[in-house]
Amino acid sequence: MATIKIKQIGSPIRRPEAQKKILIGLGLGKMHRVVELQDTAEVRGAIAKLPHMVEVVEG
Repeated sequence: MATIKIKQIGSPIRRPEAQKKILIGLGLGKMHRVVELQDTAEVRGAIAKLPHMVEVVEG
């Protein structure tokens, strides 16, 4: 299965609790951390809810 790399670019400080939980669910929580996850609809949906806090890393 394909994988996708996600990097956190925004701070969870002063964000709604739901957004913080999505970050934790993705395996993030600290600035500039990069995780590699399977490319599923669930992961893509979580990324779509946090476009201001995460970015997809190429390569």
